This record gives sequence, C-alpha cells and structure tokens, in this order.
Amino acid sequence: MDFKSLLAYKKSFELAMKIFEITKVFPKEETYSLTDQIRRSSRSVTANISESYRKRRYPKHFISKLTDSDAENTETQTWLEFSLACKYIDQPTFDQLTTLSLEVGNLINYMINNPNKFGAIA
Repeated sequence: MDFKSLLAYKKSFELAMKIFEITKVFPKEETYSLTDQIRRSSRSVTANISESYRKRRYPKHFISKLTDSDAENTETQTWLEFSLACKYIDQPTFDQLTTLSLEVGNLINYMINNPNKFGAIA
C-alpha cells in the first residue's frame, strides 16, 4: 500500500486544494497572514500523514506524526473560523470545509488508535 491510497491522505489533500482555490480571492492584505496560514496548515495535514506512513515501522513515531497532522487539522479549522468571521467565506462554504476537516480528523484518529492496521509493528 502506498501512502497516497490512504483515505485520510486523499481527503486531506482534497481539503487543502479546496482551501487553496477559495483563498485565491482573499484580500491582498491577508496574503502574508490568514491566506498563508490556512494554506500552510491544511497542506501540513497531508504532509504529516505521508510522513507518518513512512514511519509506520515505529509505532511511536507513526502516532507522533499523526498527532502533528491532527493538530494541523485543528489549526486549519481555526483559520476557517477566522475566514468566516472576516466574511471571506460564506456559511455554506465554511460548513462544507469544516465537515471535510472533521472527517479528516476522524480518519487520522482512527489511524492513531489502530496503528497495527497500517503496518505499525507493536
């Protein structure tokens, strides 16, 4: 199995790309703050999942990277809250992205709680 076939990877990549597209219209004054932050954290979710998969031989490292991924996912949710509060996104967009982020979080937590199902050696 390749890390790209993990459902958590696919869903987090989808979320990061949706955020990338949506943030293209954020105000220029947000370029080096909100826009960069939300793009960075959403991409980091996916990157940490791929890194964790390469460390699956060592359960503690595997879980540690997944925990980093989960933290970045939560950070992304916070930036979505700011995006909504600043009226850069509407409520339906916020709801769609938040739902996808929660789904990603559930998948990551499943991996954390079941490392042996992903090749981690206990």
